[in-house]
Amino acid sequence: MILGVGIDVVDVERFAASIARTPALKEKLFTPAERERGIASLAARFAAKEALAKSLGAPRGLRWHDGEVVTLPDGRPELRVTGTVAALAEQRGIRTFHVSLSHDRGIASAVVIAEA
Repeated sequence: MILGVGIDVVDVERFAASIARTPALKEKLFTPAERERGIASLAARFAAKEALAKSLGAPRGLRWHDGEVVTLPDGRPELRVTGTVAALAEQRGIRTFHVSLSHDRGIASAVVIAEA
């Protein structure tokens, strides 16, 4: 059963400007493995983190690093949740998150589905 859906879009150029203006933002938002990605991929991962929060009802207190987008050996993205995100997911009966990422023509997007 689907318990939540979240979607987010990010303007890659605007996101890149934010990172350039405030370099510490990259460390705040992304895990060390995520930080190794290019800017379009980071924008898509930021969209995924926002979509993840929306799929949970956009509560306060979630930590950015507690929702990590990893790439599986076959190239598919997967959300790994820990800490604040995992605790809230467990409380709400969410067992699985599905994520889809895209970036094209300067726009990055993500959709997250939370499933019981």
